[in-house]
Amino acid sequence: MNLKQNNLTESPEYLKMSLASAMALDFCRGLFYRNAKNPCINLLLKYNEGCLANCSYCGLAKRREGEFDEKTFIKVEWPAFTLEDIINKIDSHQDRVKRICISMVTNKRAPEDVKSILREIKRRLKIPLSVLMTPTILTLKDIEDFKLCGADKVGIALDAANEEIFETYRGKTVNGPHKWEKYWETIEGSLKIFGERNVGIHLMVGLGETEREMLEIIQKIYDKGGVTHLFSFFSEKGSPMEKICQPPAGKYLRVQLGRYIIDEGIGFFKDFSFDSDERLVAFNIPAKLLDEIINSGYPFMTGGCRGEDGKVACTRPYGNCLPGPDIRNYPFRPNEDDVLRIRENLFEY
Repeated sequence: MNLKQNNLTESPEYLKMSLASAMALDFCRGLFYRNAKNPCINLLLKYNEGCLANCSYCGLAKRREGEFDEKTFIKVEWPAFTLEDIINKIDSHQDRVKRICISMVTNKRAPEDVKSILREIKRRLKIPLSVLMTPTILTLKDIEDFKLCGADKVGIALDAANEEIFETYRGKTVNGPHKWEKYWETIEGSLKIFGERNVGIHLMVGLGETEREMLEIIQKIYDKGGVTHLFSFFSEKGSPMEKICQPPAGKYLRVQLGRYIIDEGIGFFKDFSFDSDERLVAFNIPAKLLDEIINSGYPFMTGGCRGEDGKVACTRPYGNCLPGPDIRNYPFRPNEDDVLRIRENLFEY
């Protein structure tokens, strides 16, 4: 049941849940466009004081008006439920659930609460667990503890393709606590703890970076042993970036395709060609192979943590776009019509 908000409804006893996850577990009623599936239950820590960060594009930013429980995140509400109710619901819907992800906010209570939640879920359910971490409030010991408590993968929302953009939208420029160096220290430490391909780095296209800059950092992450989960910027009402448009479809599609080629070990950033505006113009792999990759539709599907079956579990249906023909991250494999639309936009500049 949905909770009434009061001073006692905080983590670790209570968690917020993405609307898509709440629908998947029958907490909320609704239908997914084109019958998309949501096999990952996305949970968010819940505190009365909310998140202490000020990221310019985030609906949970401290300076955004409203109480934490009233704020949207990725443009939708995140209803709150007890951890007990969440575990019971997942237990009764195990055929639908391939992974559970606990997302942190910037709050000093978060590290210990995550450990408590991990232990309780691990004790009662046999489902893979991820943590979307906030490096600013973590030590390497905390990350080691996350693994000991049951997490097999972690994610880090770096978001920005370079330090200047990170500083502009997440750091001191906006009175935010996050530091570029701390994030990279956490990425490298997490890779040592969890191992190659078990650390996912979130990057957001459309914050002012060039395609060359984005693909260069994707290659850097791959070379270090990480994987990239791509997002398209999608403005949140009431945020400082409310009036900023999404990046052009062609730009996002080209970066998606480049990321796939890099992360699948098919090609390398150093072999890509760019124009004078640092837009991607050629991948420099065999034309037949490139055609097969595009036709497969796989590069344009949501990137996220995988389930035990090796398939992406965290599909985040319509998390960075509205349902409709202009999908940015497909939560299912694109069909022939989708691929045709992708091809029409792929090399539009």
